[in-house]
Amino acid sequence: MTRSRFLAFYLLCGFAAALAQIMANPMSEVPMVGASGAISGVMGAYLVLFPRVRVYTMVPLGFFFYQMALPAWVMLIYWMALQFFGGITSIVSEEGGGGVAFWAHVGGFVAGLVLIKVFERRDRIVAHTSHHWRPDY
Repeated sequence: MTRSRFLAFYLLCGFAAALAQIMANPMSEVPMVGASGAISGVMGAYLVLFPRVRVYTMVPLGFFFYQMALPAWVMLIYWMALQFFGGITSIVSEEGGGGVAFWAHVGGFVAGLVLIKVFERRDRIVAHTSHHWRPDY
């Protein structure tokens, strides 16, 4: 993407995130502050563009931590599942998610999944992946 295309993409993801949170809880008196919904859109776009890039994570095994590399799609789907189930919990609980806009995260992520195909520049993606990352094993 060019800078201007990224700015438009980012703002649209943020708008979709805010809209999703409002639709999920229209009577909320808690103000929405932050950019996490728009950042979630970037994460959704990353899932579409680079699903197999390796992401290093620490996995707790008792008192020890084990480092492992996973494809990006595993971590992003895991994160999205946490947001979705957090959103479900916020609907059924009296506390409403404890101030976390779970549905904004979900809305931004979905917007990023959909909008990236409108904003991507395929020639730049191919150039970037061939120049910066090793091919998958």
